[in-house]
Amino acid sequence: MTTQILKRDASGEGIAATGRPLLLAKWLFAVAGVIVVMVIVGGITRLTESGLSITEWKPVTGAIPPLNEEQWQAEFDAYKQIGEYQKINGPAGMTLDDYKFIYFWEWFHRQLGRFIGLVYALPLLWFWVKGYIPAGYKLRLLALLALGALQGTFGWYMVRSGLSTEVTDVSHFWLSIHLLTALFTLGGLVWTALDLRRLADIPGAQAAKFTGLAWVVSIILFIQLLLGAWVAGLNAGLASDSWPLMQGRLVPEFDLSKGWFWALTHDPFLLHFLHRWWAWIAVAALVVLARKTRPFDRRASIAIHSAFGIQIILGIATVWTGVNLWVATAHQGVGALLVAATAWGMHLIGRRA
Repeated sequence: MTTQILKRDASGEGIAATGRPLLLAKWLFAVAGVIVVMVIVGGITRLTESGLSITEWKPVTGAIPPLNEEQWQAEFDAYKQIGEYQKINGPAGMTLDDYKFIYFWEWFHRQLGRFIGLVYALPLLWFWVKGYIPAGYKLRLLALLALGALQGTFGWYMVRSGLSTEVTDVSHFWLSIHLLTALFTLGGLVWTALDLRRLADIPGAQAAKFTGLAWVVSIILFIQLLLGAWVAGLNAGLASDSWPLMQGRLVPEFDLSKGWFWALTHDPFLLHFLHRWWAWIAVAALVVLARKTRPFDRRASIAIHSAFGIQIILGIATVWTGVNLWVATAHQGVGALLVAATAWGMHLIGRRA
């Protein structure tokens, strides 16, 4: 479908701007779907402790994995120089075959990142040349491309933070930046796709506004996602295998010897506690959002309720199973779907603002 939108320049003369908003919306929804897969693969990479297995960042040549035993041994020898191997995996007796397993997940994670870059940048260039991008959307689409580039850069800074003999893991701060950038990009893709789909239905429709409720829900959800990223980065999910109590009590013991700020950003017991109970504040905010969206599109309300309901169940199951790989991965994947559903709901109330 092609829309014809009448704009006016500074002199008041009409400017005809053509576009293919429905085509672009379908493309952005597809990219958003791949990002959800990327978040899931990133969760597996984290949970299998695979993130430090590739010690160099080669954006182009790094796409080719080792092709013979000599190359595999060279990669393994490079991995042996960092603290994760020297203090954890080496003493545990890691073999070359063990290394190949964690190498695969990090390599696949990076490959998926390259794939997302291609399926976004190449179609964007084609749409631009063909004149398919509606007026007012070029800058936004470029901003989403820049976010994708930042995501890859932040991923490397995250990996680099763990490449030393002193530490055995990546910085949980860089991990949270890496994950939250991906989720922010996902929300931006969904929002822009919804704007374009509406433009296809209603030529000349204005972009949805970000309302006050949307800001409140976003801040509350951001805190919960940040806490979740820190819990993952510090392996704080292992701080307790019981729910609702921790250490047989509602509020666990945690370390305040270095002050509250350090405890709030580093103590695994306190962060685990905050993540499991801030979730209910997030649920309250999402219930309000879902109820506001129900009169406009009942499907969005169902999506939001379903996403946070499943997310809560998976979060509790992750604790009870001692951070089982697939349960914890599902928890992270549904978290991405929750972000997408929330963007949908906020867009619905924003288009009526």
